[in-house]
Amino acid sequence: SPRLAAIVKPAVELLAGIPSVIYGLLGIYLLNPMMYKLEIALFADAPDHQFTGGANLISAVIVLAVMILPTVINVTVSALHAVPKQQKAASLAMGATRIQTIFKVLLPSARSGIAAVVLGTGRAIGEAMAITLVSGSSVNMPLPFNSVRFLTTAIVAEMGYAAGLHRQVLFTIGLVLFVFIMFINISLTKILKGREDS
Repeated sequence: SPRLAAIVKPAVELLAGIPSVIYGLLGIYLLNPMMYKLEIALFADAPDHQFTGGANLISAVIVLAVMILPTVINVTVSALHAVPKQQKAASLAMGATRIQTIFKVLLPSARSGIAAVVLGTGRAIGEAMAITLVSGSSVNMPLPFNSVRFLTTAIVAEMGYAAGLHRQVLFTIGLVLFVFIMFINISLTKILKGREDS
């Protein structure tokens, strides 16, 4: 409803403008303690588990999900508003319910604009500062309750003192990230176009 939209829209736009380091700090003070309590409850009887204090892969994933939501929401809402109102009116006039109209008419018509997921995914893959703060930045297997070091985190943490082969490896990591983002963009674009053609 317009009344609810008037409250939610400014809040989402505010979230989109918050710097990533703030998300990282909030993750340290709010999310990591909760994850640590969960970790203690799950691994209380596991003597081999290395406790992370809540700075683990799950914390990083949650922070990234919260960070990309505003981007996805804003672009998706714009795409939905671009759908002609006549389509919604025609669907309702044919006897479709509001829910049927949303899922069978509005969302398929706005699918090309819902490629906001691509933008959100690109931002998540390229993020460094927030996940540096909440992931623990330790070189471990990427298991849910392990402290991990992301590729972007490695570039940020090591570029200051890297030289020679070490520096070349860090630039190669950047190239791998670039290729990975391109692959995701191309794949999602083909999937969306394929659905539109069908």
